Amino acid sequence: MTAPRFTGPAAPFGGGDPYADYRTADFPFTAYTDLADRRLGAGVVAANDEFFADRENLLTPGRAAFDPERFGHKGKVMDGWETRRRRGTDAGHPWPAAEDHDWALIRLGAPGVIRGVVVDTAHFRGNHPEAVSVEAASVPGTPSPEQLLGDDVKWTTLVPRTPVGGHAANGFAVSARQCFTHLRLNQHPDGGIARLRVYGEVVPDPSWLAALGTFDVVALENGGRVEDASDLFYSPAAHTVLPGRSRRMDEGWETRRRRDRGHDWITYRLAAQAEIRAVEIDTAYLKGNSAGWASVSVRDGEDADWAELLPRIRLQPDTLHRFVLPAPAVGTHARVDIYPDGGISRLRLHGSLTEAGAAQLAARYRELGG
Repeated sequence: MTAPRFTGPAAPFGGGDPYADYRTADFPFTAYTDLADRRLGAGVVAANDEFFADRENLLTPGRAAFDPERFGHKGKVMDGWETRRRRGTDAGHPWPAAEDHDWALIRLGAPGVIRGVVVDTAHFRGNHPEAVSVEAASVPGTPSPEQLLGDDVKWTTLVPRTPVGGHAANGFAVSARQCFTHLRLNQHPDGGIARLRVYGEVVPDPSWLAALGTFDVVALENGGRVEDASDLFYSPAAHTVLPGRSRRMDEGWETRRRRDRGHDWITYRLAAQAEIRAVEIDTAYLKGNSAGWASVSVRDGEDADWAELLPRIRLQPDTLHRFVLPAPAVGTHARVDIYPDGGISRLRLHGSLTEAGAAQLAARYRELGG
């Protein structure tokens, strides 16, 4: 099904809720990991212009804010990336040329296959770009902006030049099936973009994981991911496999209050088949709402039965719980069950890839051009 397209400006802000007339849609690809999440290490490494609003705002977590009364010495303060108005060459040609555009270079937080992109123009109602395009490249190491702009870098078009709407979530499904490390976001000819979200699957470097030996086999940056969860009322289950510890309650996973005799759960896919030797369950900043008990299970294969890895144990609020397993457990998937409800902030499964898991990961890495 074709994603909806929004074009043209939105109405001027008329007061009240600034999101009341925001144009958006449900994009299926948003179920994947945001590869441009700052918490994964993403960054906006360069832009040709950021006169009105800083390029770094593109990757700020959460939706853009709008204060109609806030102005600075350069003009209206916007929560996004905004460039100055482009002009033509002379009085006889005051309009920008057809090829004129502004650009920003984005380093993804983790290399990966991109499934979809959202170019969000929230609150840019008449000052959004007429069109956008998105390109991607795979460059090893930590290239500088100058290296990324060099003639030897091959850029692949993910989103061709396409008209976009103001004050809207402009979503684009991506079909390229290869691993990328950097993006070039172009706005034609100029204007403002509030947020950029890049959804896809992490493709870890097998040589790096092999060098680590023991690592967190369910972590997002290592190729693990959430597959499903019983409840996403307060916060995403994917928070539980983000890097670092939670710094606030909403950086973990919290469910609504149950009024039945059931319990909540999350299922995960590991980086590849792995041998798990230790478990961490963190309830940081979940104080009156942490889960009461938790258990962890694994299974080896899509259709295998779940085997209990860690039996149901009591959890303490705002506490990091660590468990060394009496014997290693092999699996491709994991599941955490919490009783009866509440939340956890992080799950860590420390181990290493099996020989079969390492071979599978290496084959996928080569296939995707890593």
